[in-house]
Amino acid sequence: MSTSAPAPAGAMPGQDMADAEAAAAAERQAQLAARWDDACLAAALFAVDPVGTGGISMRALPGPVRDIWVDLLRELLPAEQPYRRIPLHIADGRLLGGLDLAATLHAGRPVAERGLLAEADGGVLLLAMAERVARNTAAHLSAALDNQEVVVERDGITARTPTRFGVVALDEGANDEEQVPTTLKDRFAILLDLNDIPYNAALPPDQDADGILRARRHLPQVAVPDDMLEAICGTALALGVDSLRASLFAQRIACAAAALAGRDAVEMEDVGTAARLVLGPRATRIPMPDPPEDQQQPEEPPPPEENQDDDQDSQSPEQEIDKPLEDVVLEAAQAAIPDNLLAMLKMGAMRSRSRTSGKSGASQSGSLRGRPAGTRRGEPGAGARLAVIDTLRAAAPWQRLRRHEREQQGTGSDVLVEVRQDDFRVTRYKQRSETTTIFAVDASGSAALHRLAEAKGAVELLLADCYVRRDRVAMVAFRGPGAELLLPPTRSLVRAKRSLAGLPGGGGTPLAAGIDAALDLADGVQRRGGTPVVVLLTDGRANVTREGIGGRAQATEDALASARAFRTAELKALVVDMSPRPRADAEKLAHEMGAVYLPLPHADAKALSGAVQAVA
Repeated sequence: MSTSAPAPAGAMPGQDMADAEAAAAAERQAQLAARWDDACLAAALFAVDPVGTGGISMRALPGPVRDIWVDLLRELLPAEQPYRRIPLHIADGRLLGGLDLAATLHAGRPVAERGLLAEADGGVLLLAMAERVARNTAAHLSAALDNQEVVVERDGITARTPTRFGVVALDEGANDEEQVPTTLKDRFAILLDLNDIPYNAALPPDQDADGILRARRHLPQVAVPDDMLEAICGTALALGVDSLRASLFAQRIACAAAALAGRDAVEMEDVGTAARLVLGPRATRIPMPDPPEDQQQPEEPPPPEENQDDDQDSQSPEQEIDKPLEDVVLEAAQAAIPDNLLAMLKMGAMRSRSRTSGKSGASQSGSLRGRPAGTRRGEPGAGARLAVIDTLRAAAPWQRLRRHEREQQGTGSDVLVEVRQDDFRVTRYKQRSETTTIFAVDASGSAALHRLAEAKGAVELLLADCYVRRDRVAMVAFRGPGAELLLPPTRSLVRAKRSLAGLPGGGGTPLAAGIDAALDLADGVQRRGGTPVVVLLTDGRANVTREGIGGRAQATEDALASARAFRTAELKALVVDMSPRPRADAEKLAHEMGAVYLPLPHADAKALSGAVQAVA
């Protein structure tokens, strides 16, 4: 029988690890609880001043946590306040108002009807699936939030209807591509994200409807001191928030927080809440901390002046007051800065360079198939379908005049509704074209020496991502005297991986031939109605001309000429630098092509996938 010696005191690595994990779990639970408390506080502040705050953009997938928050907001709003839901594919006539077709046909004169925005005057609009809202719907909502009125000039109706409301936009986007339109988010005071909050952390808050009503009545009496306004603006500048609407919304939120607490003036706590809810989620840079006092360079003393003592006496108190206040507000805002801010900014910059958004190709309008996208004047036939309601709507304002013409001519006075050829409306449809990602791979000797194996691995990851998005893929390889098509456009992931695995390396770099081959293939895809995206993997060093002969100078000129021709075609492209270190040749080539430049040493699988999605 053997006995084990007891472990010496203080040497318990297992216990220390368990304690560390428990502490990390407790800290994580505290962070989630704080985020949920902020979300509940945001609902209360929005209920106090829905019109002044513009709206809330809440990013959360459908689930019990989101339902609890929406139910909380509904309970905090007054029962008599309008509360309307905006359907995703709402027509402009229902949203803005226009011609009441049934009443017009019955009365024989144009009769206007109120739209959904006018019905929500003084209340709240709930916009579900806001990341997929139509562009014209987002534009109408933005204009109504700015002007606080709806202008209708259609179907023979001209009317201006006042409407003041707040919007709750439910963002159900599953990835960074699906976002609420920027035109709407810029007009919302609060941006929330509840995706990581578990159900057990969504505890009921302490707010009640009676406190909201008292805060509403007290809100007009709340004053904002000048030093609080300076702290808000200084925090916005430190976080890189350039929009003036954000600072104005922060002021409104601070006033609502003071009114909810029963205060007559905005205090530091209210400004901190506003900075955490409004400015922190909009940050575009991380504030740099001040250097330590021992590293600060001593400033040269100013020249002696007669009134130097008076200036120091008058400026020192303000500096002692303003600096601590702004630091406190900035610390409160930093708690709400996203953890992956730098990655989000990089991907956002790539998306801003692409001419169309979305992962399923560009939009194409037609009259044969797809999703309905309004109507246009035209005659049915050749696949075009007659829009009966819109045809009657176009004919309704002219019935009295046409009836008078028939009475003068003495023909057909018993006709109820006269529809003429100019009234015909046919349905327009909008559909997404198919995206084809074309991989142009440099398989020359220099690329094989450097990073061809890693480039193959990166391409395999991108191929799998294209397969998930149901995109087509094609592959072009260039080495030796020219380029060849290894894989025509296909959805078969197995064929694509087999072609990539069998790609040998070696020979010269006919970069111009590779770009020309990718351009020809992309042009063919575009002619068939698809959306091509070219991903060029190369080190940018050309040494084979278009004729297939050596010569680095002439080969470089040919490659740049092919790149300019590619740019003229206005195609989307991504140039991945395969060099061990980023080279100026590949970056210049990307600039001449009008493409996004991404060095492979700085691009992991996730970054490459995000870059291709951003370009596409």
